[in-house]
Amino acid sequence: MTDKQKQVYEDYMLGMSYADIADKHDISVNTFKSWKRRNGWQRGAPQKKKVHPKSKGAPKQIPEAVKELEANSELTEKQKLFCLFYLQDFNATQAYMRAYKSGWKTANVNGSGLLAKTSVKKQLAELKEQQKADLYVTAEDIAQGYAKQAFASLGDVIDYKVHTELVTDSDGNVLLDTNDKPIKKHVSDIYLKPSDQIDWSLVQEVHRGKDGLVVKLFDNQRAKAELMKYLKDNKADGDDVTINLIRSDRRNKDGNQRESGQSD
Repeated sequence: MTDKQKQVYEDYMLGMSYADIADKHDISVNTFKSWKRRNGWQRGAPQKKKVHPKSKGAPKQIPEAVKELEANSELTEKQKLFCLFYLQDFNATQAYMRAYKSGWKTANVNGSGLLAKTSVKKQLAELKEQQKADLYVTAEDIAQGYAKQAFASLGDVIDYKVHTELVTDSDGNVLLDTNDKPIKKHVSDIYLKPSDQIDWSLVQEVHRGKDGLVVKLFDNQRAKAELMKYLKDNKADGDDVTINLIRSDRRNKDGNQRESGQSD
């Protein structure tokens, strides 16, 4: 997909109407429909609740700034939601759409206005300070990211089904075997898993080519090489244990997609 198509796709998945998307990105509704059909975009797939293994250590505490936000009587509940959504990507329009369930045109006007409101500005400033305190990236964080990429496979992203079709000639007539029975063939349908089941940090590129869906993961050989550098420079006893735990988590994700009995 082009950069513009990616932006359109993101707005579509956020729930924007066709007309709002066309207006925002200066395209026709028919162009959007063509992109949607060609790229197989679909929203509204049923969400599956999954239980993720909890990491070791003390339970994560609710930041004080979020507690203060909940207790802030100067803001309405929707204004509080706006503040939280705004801090995710610093886009006032998108934050307003999500908090107020509005269309893009309304959000494009009211989002910037709400951002200028004194009580909202004050609350955002406090939340940003807390956010700064939480955004520390260590060498181990980077190594864990490489570990996920190193042991990822296309099975984490795509799925397939096999169905049976009748074999026909160029005129559409069903071909028969020597016993006068219809000849059948097995056809595989390959498709992306639901978006909420995909770890998108593993995916470098997705697009539809002339022969179908094309999915490109990040280079796992490069990721493994980076991991080796990390392990060479950090000889702590727990290093390869951490990597093995990540491998096990990747294998057992989403109902044991991979067989946990495989040896390394």
